Amino acid sequence: MPTRDQVIDALRPVEDPELRRSIVELDMVREINVGDDGLVNVGIALTVAGCPLRNEIQSRVTAAVTALDGVSAVALDFTVMTDDERAALRQRLHGGSGGGSGGGSGGGHGHGHAEGRPVPFNQPGNRTRPLLIASGKGGVGKSSVTVNLAVALAGMGYKVGVVDADIYGYSIPRMLGADRDPVVIDEMIVPPANHGVTCISIGYFVPEGQAVIWRGPMLHKALEQFLADVFWDEPDFLLIDMPPGTGDIALSLSQYLPQAEVYVITTPQPAAQKVAALSAAMAAKVNLPVKGIIENMSWFTGDDGKRYEIFGSGGGQELADSLDVPLLGRLPLVPALREGGDTGNPIVVAQPDSEAAKAFTAIAHRIATELKPKKVFSAALKVN
Repeated sequence: MPTRDQVIDALRPVEDPELRRSIVELDMVREINVGDDGLVNVGIALTVAGCPLRNEIQSRVTAAVTALDGVSAVALDFTVMTDDERAALRQRLHGGSGGGSGGGSGGGHGHGHAEGRPVPFNQPGNRTRPLLIASGKGGVGKSSVTVNLAVALAGMGYKVGVVDADIYGYSIPRMLGADRDPVVIDEMIVPPANHGVTCISIGYFVPEGQAVIWRGPMLHKALEQFLADVFWDEPDFLLIDMPPGTGDIALSLSQYLPQAEVYVITTPQPAAQKVAALSAAMAAKVNLPVKGIIENMSWFTGDDGKRYEIFGSGGGQELADSLDVPLLGRLPLVPALREGGDTGNPIVVAQPDSEAAKAFTAIAHRIATELKPKKVFSAALKVN
C-alpha cells in the first residue's frame, strides 16, 4: 500500500486549473486515508463553494493517485476553505489589501497604486511588458488583432494576459472563447483563460444585453481593479485592448502603466491613418512610446487568386514613416478572421497555416524579440 507521503508526492504535480499552482502548495489537500483494501480517501478543500472546475480537479486527483502501486480505488471528499483560509491564500498569492500601500490620501491616482494594493506592473523588478493596442477610430479590427496577437504570443511559450479596456464596447471574452466567469477569492479576482491566455473584461460583471453607462471616475476605478485586484501571476505580456480614440481610459492607463508600449492599428485608408495618428499624438503627450504600426484589412484575395485593395493602400506605411517607427505587418481581410471572433476560435488557432495566422505570428515574434526594451542599467553601474 502507498504511504500518506507517497500520496502527497503524487499530488504535488496536480495543479488547481484556475490558480495554476500545485494543490499541495495551495493547502487544498486535507486528510488522506489509505485502506487495507487499496481504497484511498482524499479530502480536498476547494477555494470557493460551487467551484466551476471541481470536476476537473476530481479527475486530475483521481488520475494521479490511481497511478500509484497498490491503489484499487480513489474516493474524494470535497470541503470549502474558510474565510480565514481564503484570506491567507490571497495574501500569499497576491499580497495585502487595505489602505497601507502608500497611495496617500488621493487613493494613489497617478502613483501606480490602486486604493487597496499597488498595481503590480509598476513595482520594481516586475518583468511584464504591457502592450497598449490602440486605434484612433473604431471598426479597424483592434480587438481581433489583440486576441490573435495574444494567442500567437502564448503559442510561442509566453505567459499572456489581456485586459479588455474597451469598457463600452467590450468583446474580448467572446473573441477568446473565455466564457467562464472569474472566481473571486477574498477580493482577489481569478481571471478565466482560454487558448493559453487569461483575460478580464467588464463583460463578466454586466448583465447580458445591458449597456455600461459610466462617467470617467468609474472607468478609472474599474481599470484600477482590473490591474490591481486580478491575480495575473506576472505574465510576460499584458495586452490591453484600448477603446478607440483618446479619452479618459487612455489617460488612466498612462498613469497606471508608465512602462507601457503603444501599438497603433490602422487600415490602409488615408482617412483611417489620419485618425490613427491622433492615437500616436496622445501617446506622445503622456510619454508612452509608440513602438510600431499594424495595418489591418490590407487586401482581400478573391476566388480568382487576385489581391483586391478594398480600403486603398499605403496608409500603414505612411503612418509608420511619419512616426519613424516600423510597420510591423499587414493583415489580410479574411472571413475566417471575423468568424473566429464570433465563435471564440481565433484564426491563429483555427487555421494556423493560413496567410493571416502566419502574419500574426510574425508580428508577435517581432514584438517579442526585435522590440524588446533595452535593459536599463542602474546609476550605480555607470559611476566607475
